[in-house]
Amino acid sequence: MAPSTNSLVSQSEAAPVRRYRIGYAFAPKKEQTFIQPSLLHHASRYGIDFAPISIPDSTATAKTLIEQGPFDCIIHKLYGPHWNQQLKEYSLKYPQTLILDPPESIERLHNRVSMLDVVTAFESKPHQSGDRFQSKISVPKQVLVDHYPEGEEATNLLAGLEFPVIAKPLLANGSAKSHEMCLIFSPKGLRSLLADTDSPILLQQFVNHGGVVFKGYSIGEHVQCVKRRSLPDISEEQVTALEGAVLPFSQISNSANDEHNLAHDPHEMPPLEFVEEVAKGIRVGLKLNFFNFDVIRDSKDPSSYFVIDINYFPGYAKLPNYEHALTDFLLNLLATSSHPQSQNQKELLQLKEEEAAASLESDVKQHRGDKEE
Repeated sequence: MAPSTNSLVSQSEAAPVRRYRIGYAFAPKKEQTFIQPSLLHHASRYGIDFAPISIPDSTATAKTLIEQGPFDCIIHKLYGPHWNQQLKEYSLKYPQTLILDPPESIERLHNRVSMLDVVTAFESKPHQSGDRFQSKISVPKQVLVDHYPEGEEATNLLAGLEFPVIAKPLLANGSAKSHEMCLIFSPKGLRSLLADTDSPILLQQFVNHGGVVFKGYSIGEHVQCVKRRSLPDISEEQVTALEGAVLPFSQISNSANDEHNLAHDPHEMPPLEFVEEVAKGIRVGLKLNFFNFDVIRDSKDPSSYFVIDINYFPGYAKLPNYEHALTDFLLNLLATSSHPQSQNQKELLQLKEEEAAASLESDVKQHRGDKEE
């Protein structure tokens, strides 16, 4: 007879399992949205305690990262040479601590060219998904410009790029400026944009995609995909009418831009195994565990998908049961690490699985009982 869920929980709470200290370093807004009471409570049940890291600064009274340790693992979303140096010095003293994720891996996502190089490296061949269709992944045509090309240079540089295009700042560092994007409908509009900026601009081919973007969220090997509203499709007539225009995203409306009825949107989600395949390619290629990526599906060719953006440590708290996914990821990671106490953590993982199995068995029995009544 399987033990009850309550007895398993009691065993879990009484089990002599080493507790793990996870340090986290986020900007205040990120900490407020991510470190929810539900996460702290759920993780604590399985031996994980989250500890805030005070951001070290240059003042004499500020504690260094080393002085705030040791930690079994550090998760972070901070940038800059001072923080990177703190991590480097900490790792020299505590090499057994897991740093998620390495700053050098995160920095690749700060450049909109290098962030998508990883997708280009594993652009998939057609991927079989049941009997309905095959799907393939790639990156839209992209060109980096810092001045308006003329003559032969324009021919070579813009070859294969058709208007409209999306103009994005090269740097994707989370600043307000990095989010200033716009649509350009002709060379005239491009000339106008470049005349007003002295920073490099990435031109990305706009692909009609039904006004829907699919966002894949990854926590280690756990992947979840959701639908969100995006830019509406653009007709040839609109391209002609808007020649010379430079339209900021903030001025472009999608008639169905509220998310209220998105659940009833006719656009099908991409197959989960396909999304997982893309996530794996990004995870392995960039050596990252925490990220999401934006995927669109070509309106003209439903088998063609494009990755258009990758973000580090996105808003996981919006996802249902993110607490479970993060806790499971950390438990597995710590159990397979070189920690001397990893065997205890493996036992807790097994106990957690037994809890889930017992809960499922209880639900099935309850369901059968309800049907008999």
